[in-house]
Amino acid sequence: MPPALDVRLRTATFAQLDTRTLYELLRLRVDVFVVEQECAYDELDGRDLEPDTMHMWLADPADGRPVAYLRILAEAEGMRIGRVVTVRHLRRTGLAGLLLDAALHSVAADRVVRLHAQLSAVSLYAKRGFVAEGEVFLEDGIRHIAMRRPAWTAAGHQERRNAGAR
Repeated sequence: MPPALDVRLRTATFAQLDTRTLYELLRLRVDVFVVEQECAYDELDGRDLEPDTMHMWLADPADGRPVAYLRILAEAEGMRIGRVVTVRHLRRTGLAGLLLDAALHSVAADRVVRLHAQLSAVSLYAKRGFVAEGEVFLEDGIRHIAMRRPAWTAAGHQERRNAGAR
């Protein structure tokens, strides 16, 4: 991360988001996923509204705009991280990793965490204990793979250690 880059971690449920922040978060997601990656998909899927969904982002302190974002969804079998995005000019500066670390720290250790990783980002998730599952698949025209971070229990600890040894 560039030494001059200063960001602020923000977390909110949908109900806690003010209109301007919601607009900026959705704009970032659309700018990258829909426009830049040319994916016509259901960006407003209703999951943002769920009471257990947490929105996390890093904001530029100068203007408050988000520079990186992700959302955490509660699911019956654990948690799901999705919509991981960073503004183009700040990619590969460590912001996505910083945000992922904060998100994983906020998730209960005994919960499995799942995500669909674009193939170009697999190493970002693998460094944080995620293990690829299954075959590569197309999601919205982009190659992805399902990844899972085991729960941090005695069994999960052993599973993580084994996954790291591969």
